[in-house]
Amino acid sequence: MNRRSSSNSTGRQPLRSGSHTPSARSLTRRISTFSNAEQGDDQAATTTEHAIKEEIEEIKRYEDFTTIDWVQDAAREQIRRKARRQETAGFFEREGGIGWRRKLWESYDAGQAWIVVTLVGFAIGLNAAFLNIVTEWLSDIKLGHCTTAFYLNENFCCWGAENGCPEWKRWSSFWFLNYIFYIIFAAIFAITAGVLVKAFAPYAAGSGISEIKCIIAGFVMKGFLGAWTLLIKSIALPLAIASGLSVGKEGPSVHYAVCTGNVISRFFNKYRRNAAKTREILSASAAAGVAVAFGSPIGGVLFSLEEMSNYFPLKTMWRSYFCALVATAVLAAMNPFRTGQLVMFQVKYDRDWHFFEILFYLIIGVFGGLYGAFVIKWNLRAQAFRKKYLTKYPILEATVLAVITAIICYPNMFLRIDMTESMEILFLECEGGHDYDELCDRKNRWRMIFSLAIATVIRTLLVIISYGCKVPAGIFVPSMAIGASFGRMVGIFVQYLHESFPTSAFFAGCQPDVPCITPGTYAFLGAAAALSGIMHITVSVVVIMFELTGALTYILPTMIVVGVTKAVGERFGKGGIADRAIWFNGFPFLDNKEEHTFGVPVSQVMTPNVVALPAAGLEIRAIERIMAENKFQGYPVIDDVTSKILIGYVGRTELRYAIDRAKRDQMAPGHAKCYFTSTSASTTTPSSSMPSVTFDTMAATSAQLNVDMSRFMDPTPLSVHPRLPLETVMELFKKMGPRVILIEYRGRLTGLVTVKDCLKYQFKVEAQENPRDDRTLNEGQERLWSVMHRAAVWVDVRINELRRKLGIGGGPGIQLHSPISQTSSMDRGQHSAEDERPSIELEDRPRGRRGPDHVDVR
Repeated sequence: MNRRSSSNSTGRQPLRSGSHTPSARSLTRRISTFSNAEQGDDQAATTTEHAIKEEIEEIKRYEDFTTIDWVQDAAREQIRRKARRQETAGFFEREGGIGWRRKLWESYDAGQAWIVVTLVGFAIGLNAAFLNIVTEWLSDIKLGHCTTAFYLNENFCCWGAENGCPEWKRWSSFWFLNYIFYIIFAAIFAITAGVLVKAFAPYAAGSGISEIKCIIAGFVMKGFLGAWTLLIKSIALPLAIASGLSVGKEGPSVHYAVCTGNVISRFFNKYRRNAAKTREILSASAAAGVAVAFGSPIGGVLFSLEEMSNYFPLKTMWRSYFCALVATAVLAAMNPFRTGQLVMFQVKYDRDWHFFEILFYLIIGVFGGLYGAFVIKWNLRAQAFRKKYLTKYPILEATVLAVITAIICYPNMFLRIDMTESMEILFLECEGGHDYDELCDRKNRWRMIFSLAIATVIRTLLVIISYGCKVPAGIFVPSMAIGASFGRMVGIFVQYLHESFPTSAFFAGCQPDVPCITPGTYAFLGAAAALSGIMHITVSVVVIMFELTGALTYILPTMIVVGVTKAVGERFGKGGIADRAIWFNGFPFLDNKEEHTFGVPVSQVMTPNVVALPAAGLEIRAIERIMAENKFQGYPVIDDVTSKILIGYVGRTELRYAIDRAKRDQMAPGHAKCYFTSTSASTTTPSSSMPSVTFDTMAATSAQLNVDMSRFMDPTPLSVHPRLPLETVMELFKKMGPRVILIEYRGRLTGLVTVKDCLKYQFKVEAQENPRDDRTLNEGQERLWSVMHRAAVWVDVRINELRRKLGIGGGPGIQLHSPISQTSSMDRGQHSAEDERPSIELEDRPRGRRGPDHVDVR
C-alpha cells in the first residue's frame, strides 16, 4: 500500500493569476487584496488551484448514487486551508478597519460549527414538539372529540378531571359505530400519508436509518436529505402513526433530524462544499433525533456512535453532545405533554429488585433475541414480496394494512390505543391509584395475561408486514411495545407465583408487608430487550432506558437483559434490521462491526481489464468516446499502453470539466492532444511550432493542439500489491474511505478494486457456504399473490355491483398484475415510478435480485 510519488507534478509552470478565466476570477476576486508581486507566484498558483477545485465542486456536488472518496476530499480540504492561510497573511499586521473586520470574520468562521449545531438542535426540538402534539391529537381523534375545543386531545380536554370527563365524547354511544369511525379515520390517515409520500417525496417513506448510515459513510443519495423530504416526513409521520399502523416515529425521527441538519448546513459555504464537515453535522443531527425521540440526550450520542457513524472522532462527539443538549432543552421548554416530561412514558421506579428475579430477566433477554431474529427474517421476506409484487400499489397497500390493523386491534384494549400511550400504561406501578381497565385487579389477572399474550403475537405479525410500507415508518416503538406487553405478562405471572407461594424459599428475599414484585419493571426490561434484539445495539439501549426511568437501581438488570439479548441474537446472524436492510437493498457499505476471513489476495477480487488513459497523445474526441462507452467514475492514467506504468488517476467529473473548459476557453478542436503530465507535453512534441500550454497561459481565442490536464489528475492514488490480503484492503476501505484502490505490480497497473467488488465477493462466498434453494419461497410468494389477486377481484366485483344498484356507475375497478404471471416483455421490463427509492443491487447476490436503478459505484 502506498500513495504514489508526486514527482510527476513538479514540472508544472507557475500559474499567473492574471490569466484566470472569468468564472475562476469571480470566485477569487474577494480572496486577496494584494497583487501577485506582493504574494508571490506560489500563492497565485495555490489560489488558482483552489479556485479550480471550487469550480469543479460547484459542478460536481458529488454525483448521485456514488461513493465519496474521503482521501481526495481530505486533499481538497488541505488546498482550501492553504489558500485561506495565504489569503489572510498580513491582515493581522495591518491597522485600520480591514483588520478588525477580518478578525471578526475569522472568529465567525472558527465558531461556525457551533452556530450550525445550535440552529440544528433548536429546529429539531421545535419539530419534535410539534410532532408529539399533532400525533397525540390525531391518535385520539379516532376515538372521540373534545366538546369544549376540537383541537384538544383527550388528556388536555380532561385536564384535572377526577370523576369522569364529560367534555370528551365518543363519536357515538354505540360500540359498533365507534368501531366503524375508528376504521374510517385509520383509512383516511393512511391514504393521506401515502399520497403525500408518493406525490412529493418518495424518499420520506420508511425509517431511513439504513440509508442514513450509508450516507454518513459516504454514499450519495441526492434528495434523501432534502427540504421536501423533511417537510413531507414531518407532515406524513403523524398521519402514519395515527392511522394505527404498527410503525413508530422514533426511527423516522432520526431521518427528519438528519434532514434538518443537512438543510441548515447548506446555508453555510463551509459545509456546502465539504463532505467531511457535513458528515460531522449529520452525525450530530442523528444523535439529536434519538435524543428528542426518547428524551435521552446521552443515549442519542451513544446511538450515533454505536449504530450510525463509522467515523466518530472526539470533535464529532462533542458536537453531537451539544446538538442533542440543545434539542432536548428546546423540547423541554416546549413541554408538549404539559407534564414536565420529555416523553409520554417517562416513569420513576423507587423499589429495589431481588436476585431471584434474575431468572425471569434471563427469560426476557432470550425473548428479545428470539423476537429480533424472527422479525428480521420474516420482515426481509415481506420486503422481498413487496418489492416483487406491490411496488405499483403503495397507497393501496398502506390503506389496506391500516384497515386490517384497525379491524384487528380495536377489540384489544392494548392494541386500540397509541403504542406510546400503551407503554406508559404498561410501565406504571400498580400502587398510587394508577390503573387502566383493571390492569392491576387481581380478579382479572389471567384475563390480562391472555390479553397481553394476544397483543404480543398480533403486534409482532403486524410489525412484520407493516414495516417497510411506503409511509414514514419506524420500528423502535413497535418493538418496545411488543417487549413491554411480553414483559408485563411475565411480571404479572411472577407476581401471581409470589402471592400463591409467599413462604417459598425461592421468594425468601421478599420483605413482609411490602410489595415484592413490580410488574411495570418487567415491562420496562421487556421493551429494552426487544429494542436491543431488533437493532443489535447494547450500550445505547441501556443508557436510553436509564434516562427514561431515572432508576439507577435497574441499571444492572437492564445490562443483564440486553447482554442476553445480544448473545441470543448473534446466534441467528450479524447485524440488526438496519444492517440487514442495507444488505437487502445492495448499498455499497462495509460494516465496521463485521470481521472477515477470506484467505485470498486482492488479485482474486480485482477488476483486471481496466479502462486506462495514456499519459500523452490521446485526442479529446478519443477521451469523449471512452467516457461515452462506460459510466465509470474515474480512470487510471498510465505511461503508455505497452508498459502500463501507473502515473495517476483522474475522476470522471474532473475529466469532463477539463474537456469542456478546453473547448470553451481555448477552442480546442477534437483532434487536440491531451497530456496528463507537464513533462510529457514538452518532450513528446519537440518540433511543434506551438509550445504546450495550460488553461491559464493561453489566449481565449487561440486554437491549440496540445492541452495540459496534469492539474486535474491525482498523481498519488492509493495503490496496493496484488498479493495483499483481501481483508486488509477491506480495512483500508473502512478506515480511509477511498472510492477506488489501484492494484500495481512493480509499477505496472494490473487492476483496480472498489467496495462493490469486495461486497460481490463476500456475497458469493456466503452463498457458497450457505447454499439455499429459494424455489419453495418463490412458489409460496406466488400462491400468496394469487390469493390476494382473487380477493381483490372479488372485492372489485362486489363494489361494481353496489355501484350499479346505487346508480353511481362502475369504474375500471381494482387491477392487480403479477410480475411472474404476465408474459409481456414490456410489463416484465417496466419498473414502477412510485417506488423511487434507489435500488442499487450488486451483481451475484445469493438470490439473484437486481434493482431497476443499478449503478456502478466505481
